[in-house]
Amino acid sequence: MKILVTGGYGFLGEAVYQRLSSSDNEVIRFRSKEFDLRREEEAERLFQLVEPDIVINLAARLGGIGDNRKYPASYFLDNMKIGMNVFQLSAKYKVQKLTQIGTVCSYPEITPVPFEESHLWNGRPEPTNAAYGVAKRALIELANAMHKQYGLNSSTLLLANLYGPGDDFRDGTSHVIPAIIKKAIEAKRSGRPAIELWGDGSPTRDFLFVEDAAKAIEMVALSESKYIDPMNVGTGKEISIRELVKQILMILSCDFSLEWQTDKPNGQPRRCLNIDTLNSNFGFKSLIDLDEGLRRTIKFYKENKDFLDTQKAKYE
Repeated sequence: MKILVTGGYGFLGEAVYQRLSSSDNEVIRFRSKEFDLRREEEAERLFQLVEPDIVINLAARLGGIGDNRKYPASYFLDNMKIGMNVFQLSAKYKVQKLTQIGTVCSYPEITPVPFEESHLWNGRPEPTNAAYGVAKRALIELANAMHKQYGLNSSTLLLANLYGPGDDFRDGTSHVIPAIIKKAIEAKRSGRPAIELWGDGSPTRDFLFVEDAAKAIEMVALSESKYIDPMNVGTGKEISIRELVKQILMILSCDFSLEWQTDKPNGQPRRCLNIDTLNSNFGFKSLIDLDEGLRRTIKFYKENKDFLDTQKAKYE
C-alpha cells in the first residue's frame, strides 16, 4: 500500500516514517515547501501525484505557550486549513484509512483526571492554547461528518505532551522539556547559579516518548478498523513541572536555584490521559518511562547542540 505521511519531516513525523519504513509498504513524505497543505490547490496536487491508500496527517502548526499566545489566529487558521484539505481530499481520492493527529490541548481547561474521551466537549480549552485546541477539536467533528456523508474511515488520536530525540529546541516554539534541558545546560556551561522558569511549577503533565507515540499511530493506521471516535494516547501517569525540573537537573548533575516567573502563565492545571480505549482496541502500552526518555533526549541535545543552537524559531 501507499502510505502518505504529512508532516513527515517533523519531530513526530520522523519517528513515524522510520517505523513505517521497515514494513513492505511504500511510505511517502514531503517538505512543506514542496506542498503547502494550507493551500487547497497544492494539497490536491499532492494527492493526485501520490494517490495514497492510507493517509497519516501529522502536519500542523505547533508551539509552546508563548507562541500560541502571540499568534492565536495563525494557529487556528493554519490547523483548520490543513485538516479540512486533508479530510476533503482523502474522501475525494477514496483513501482507505485516514489517521488524524489531535491533541490533549483540545480538552476543557478544568477536566477530571485522568481525562476520558467523553470529557472532550464539556468546556472551553485553557485560554493560552484555546485557538489551537478548538481547531483540532473541530476536526474531530469534521471526521464524524465526513464518515456519515462520504463513508470516510478515520481515527483521531489525542496525543499527550510529546518529547524525545529530534524535539524542537528553538527559542519561542519549544515545549517544556526541551526548553528546560536547553536552559539548564546553558546555565551549567556559563556558571550561572539559577535558571528562570515560567509559572509556579504546579501544573501536571502526561509526557509521552515520541517513539511510543509512533508505535500507537502505526497500530491504528495499519489496522482494518473502521471509523473510531477519538482515542487518547499517553502514559496514564502525571508529573508536576516542578518535579520534572528536579528530575532533569538530577540527570544533568546540576544544583541551580529555580526562579519561578509567576507573572507568566501556567497553562492547564492538570493533564493526564486515560488510555483504556486505545488499550482495549489495540493493546497499546507505552514502553519508555520518563527517566529513560529524558536521558535519551538530553543525549540527543548534547550530541547535536551546535547545530540546534543555530536554529531560529520557526515563526518570526
